[in-house]
Parts: sequence; structure tokens; C-alpha cells
Amino acid sequence: MGLNKPEIVLIDLDGTLVDSVPDLAWCAARMLETLNYPACTESEVRQWVGNGVEKLIKRALTGDMDDEPDATLYAKAAPLFMSLYKDNSCRLSHLYPDVMTGLRWLQSQQIKMGCVTNKDEAFTLPILDSLGIRYFFDVVISGDSLPQKKPHPAPLLYGAEFFGVSTDKALMIGDSISDVKAARAAGFRIVCMSYGYNHGVDIRSTGPDAVIDSFAELEGLF
Repeated sequence: MGLNKPEIVLIDLDGTLVDSVPDLAWCAARMLETLNYPACTESEVRQWVGNGVEKLIKRALTGDMDDEPDATLYAKAAPLFMSLYKDNSCRLSHLYPDVMTGLRWLQSQQIKMGCVTNKDEAFTLPILDSLGIRYFFDVVISGDSLPQKKPHPAPLLYGAEFFGVSTDKALMIGDSISDVKAARAAGFRIVCMSYGYNHGVDIRSTGPDAVIDSFAELEGLF
């Protein structure tokens, strides 16, 4: 069954529009090497991402999804990683296949778009600019734009208010359980990408309204 065409679409960044792991992995590895720890691999970082930079740094330091590193070690590591990532946020990151096709189709349908991410604005805007997609979005809601981040519904509700659209006419496109939780709490419908960052868990198990493999599939979804 197709979905009703929304009036607005809010789209996640990492794992949805952009594969940002190559840059995150490079920065995490350089951080660890500077601290005289063994470098991590890109495959490890793919399992660690999805819950913000703070969690990524902690997972890189401990090699575990939930362990807490020594506070003094983390205090050294965090600014080191941030400095590295500030200068290397979009050297290796790239759009997923057919993202431009999907964004152009949404634009052709007069569907307004916003980007909603937990990544800080200082990293978000340069990535959108570097990859040539910022102009698609009338609003960019970053991780430090509001007091709350996804999975809290506040960023999505802010987006709906910005466009003056009721949440039942709004759609979220994401890749993780955080996106699903935020959308459900905000009263949005939610479409998930099959390829994103969800710690190896099939996103279908979280119960989104639809799962697609490519942004090119949006045209046939509504």
C-alpha cells in the first residue's frame, strides 16, 4: 500500500543521505594513534556510529558499545577528535547512490524539505555544502540547534512548525531506531533506508511505515 504524499519531508544526514563513516573512522584512528592506542578499523566504526560523536569517541576508546572510558582519557580524546573532524569532515564522505535523484524528485513535487541531524551545526553545514545538497533544504536542524536531539521529538516538531504544517502531513526519512522513535513521538510517518547505521539490526524490526533501498524508490512510494 502506498503512502499519502507528504507536504514536508525531514531527512536525516548520516547513514541516510551521506556515508560519513570513512571520515569518522579516519579521525578516530588518528585520535587513538595520538593517544598511543591501536588504531580502529572502518568496519569497527560502522558498528559504533549512530548515537552521536560523544558515544563514538567512548566506543573507540573502549572498543565496546556501552563501556565508559576513564574520564581523564576521555577529556584528552574528545577535543582531539573534534579538532581532527573539524578539518576532515568531508574528505572521504560521500552521498549514497541515487540521493540526488530522490531529492530532485521531491523538489519537483513541490515537497518542502528540511535536514534533521544529531550532528553539530559546525560539521553539518560544511558537509551539506561540500556535497552540493544544502540548497535543497529550507531548514537545517542540527544536534545543537535545540536543547533536545533525536530520539526526542522536538527537532521534528520544530521542523513542522517552521513549515507551518501539521504533523500528520509530514514525513521523516532516516536510517536508525532513533529516527523511528522521534518520528513516532512527533506524529510523523517514517520511511527508513535499509543501508544505514543501526548497529547491525535490521531496521524493519523497528516498525517504520516503509523501508527502501534507494532514494530513487521514493517516486514509487506515494
